Amino acid sequence: MHIGIAGNIGSGKTTLTRLLAAHYGWTPKYESVTYNPYLEDYYKDIPRWSYNLETYFLAMRFKDVLEIGRSEGVVIQDRTILEGVHIFVRNNLEMGNLSQRDYDTYMLLFEMMMSMVKLPDLLIYLRAGVPHLVSQIQKRGRDYEQSMSLEYLEGLNRKYEDWIASYKGRLLVIDADNLDFENRAEDFSLITDRIDAELYGLFQ
Repeated sequence: MHIGIAGNIGSGKTTLTRLLAAHYGWTPKYESVTYNPYLEDYYKDIPRWSYNLETYFLAMRFKDVLEIGRSEGVVIQDRTILEGVHIFVRNNLEMGNLSQRDYDTYMLLFEMMMSMVKLPDLLIYLRAGVPHLVSQIQKRGRDYEQSMSLEYLEGLNRKYEDWIASYKGRLLVIDADNLDFENRAEDFSLITDRIDAELYGLFQ
């Protein structure tokens, strides 16, 4: 079984992946930090190298999906191949970093890849407002994230909402703004109760 965790930057995907893996005995699959050979060139000339960079990431994420499909037991994944495409690549198109021609070619590749694999058995979407995202980003203190603008996060949130509204697979939406599932056991239990109900038909 493949469980995917989706959500904007700072929504708590990695934390929830770790906690659920420990709680259920699932195998965690974290977002790959594999070296991308286009990264250095990308930051020198973003429009020129966006297609190359994103296509390499797509190939690595497709490799992850194939590995998950061959795995036994339950794998819980921190960010799926779907978000890279529907959120971040789409955002690059709208920002002018990808041409329409390159975007169309990229989407053709993606659609062929998805014809060979299936959607996650369950997608858990962590919905969070921008104030919550900003608070979490500031707490974890990653230098490269501190310069993100509110407008950028708001734009990504809109894309997440549009994508989730049209998502065709099995979906569980968690409103994360008022939850502290890492430090409050009762908040974590609210999430596991909903997962149990969704996967196993168990209700409180």
